[in-house]
Amino acid sequence: MLGNFTYSNPTKLYFGQDALENLKTEVKKYGNNVLLIYGGGSIIKTGLYDKVVKILNDAGKNVYEDSGVMPNPTVDKLYEGIKRARACNADLLLAVGGGSVIDYAKAVSVSVHCEEDPWDKYYLRFEEPTCRIVPVGSILTMVGTGSEMNGGAVITHPVQKLKIGHVFQDNVFPKFSILNPELTYTVPKYQMVAGIFDIMSHIMEQYFSGTDDSASDYIMEGLMRSLIHSSRIAVEDPLNYEARSNIMWVSTWALNTLVAKGKTTDWMVHMIGQAIGAHTDATHGMTLSAVSLPYYRYILKDGLHQFKRFAVNVWNVNSEGKTDEAIALEGLTQMENWMSEIGLVLHSKELGVTEDMLDGIVKGTLIMNGGYKPLKSEDILAILKKSL
Repeated sequence: MLGNFTYSNPTKLYFGQDALENLKTEVKKYGNNVLLIYGGGSIIKTGLYDKVVKILNDAGKNVYEDSGVMPNPTVDKLYEGIKRARACNADLLLAVGGGSVIDYAKAVSVSVHCEEDPWDKYYLRFEEPTCRIVPVGSILTMVGTGSEMNGGAVITHPVQKLKIGHVFQDNVFPKFSILNPELTYTVPKYQMVAGIFDIMSHIMEQYFSGTDDSASDYIMEGLMRSLIHSSRIAVEDPLNYEARSNIMWVSTWALNTLVAKGKTTDWMVHMIGQAIGAHTDATHGMTLSAVSLPYYRYILKDGLHQFKRFAVNVWNVNSEGKTDEAIALEGLTQMENWMSEIGLVLHSKELGVTEDMLDGIVKGTLIMNGGYKPLKSEDILAILKKSL
């Protein structure tokens, strides 16, 4: 393990079929005013809304609502949420939904008492909050982002064509998260599969960095193997509790800062995917699947040792009598076969990307260091052309 690091994760997780029962205990720790944050109303149809409101009412809480959080939360929606939280003097933001809802709640949490424009402060200047932060709790209904146990909060500015994620420190992490795999059963197959690849991408973008023998790599290989196995079962049998529970648990550990320790990390797939999302409003996980293979084939020779390891340890590629590059390429072919098998998008044109968008997507892509090949704008353009 290279480098010096500190590990802290303050989020308390409640996992399993009876996890929601723990909301009764958690809400007692906060003041009387709870802002319930959710999306388009699916939690009302499933009955989860009524269960949550009853628990809050029984605990004597004043319940206020902020609904309509979209899959790619916008800056205008953020401003609306800030007004709602201020109006009710929220003591707790309770996010019920998937990663977008939880991301949005965290963005609101650091903005309620912020005297500056939060978009400028947090998403353009990438500053940390200096104001009081309203605590967040979450009830997860769709897996993929790991937002239930991390500080990530992605917000889109449609006018500026920017989709930016700020990874806040652990004081912004949800204080508690409730994870019942059964709550994910009603998610449409397309969204479930997109979430699965979001998980895979989180792991790979930490895995494909560094050169030492890192304990984090061994953990990530196990997580990826579990995800691949369970994804195949879940696609065929969406109500398989064992598969869905494993996917949920892998998702949480894929991006809660644990496996990043000792790694430089490479987030360029996410940066390119988010830029595509800002131009198309496409489902996040599918933007990642559309650019991953072109990106990894583009940088393969620069990180050949790790791509070979990936092929052998994750995809069981037989290395006997083959060159390192042949082994590594076969690993990516195996990944492509799996992606096709479970129904992922493999080309960005399927998401509405056109040739005339490419320059704008390149300009909207934040270039980060940490991977095996530092990119320039012309590299991003070449990868995007391959993704079409």
